[in-house]
Amino acid sequence: MEIFWKILLVIFAVGLISVVLLQKGKSAGLSGAITGGAEHLFGKQKARGLDLFLQRLTVGLASGFFILSLVVAYVVKV
Repeated sequence: MEIFWKILLVIFAVGLISVVLLQKGKSAGLSGAITGGAEHLFGKQKARGLDLFLQRLTVGLASGFFILSLVVAYVVKV
């Protein structure tokens, strides 16, 4: 059972890395990080289509990765 959880964790990790790399950059440079992040935070730029799907998939995979890492840590300890 321990091996199953570890394999699932590796699949989630590879999936998360892949999805993050598939996303395009929102801004470039330091000025883009300051102004672009604020615009995105307050909803001036809304994601549509593939960008929205990749954002939601990233959140889902990151949540799954976090939960699975806690489960694997518990299973290995016990």
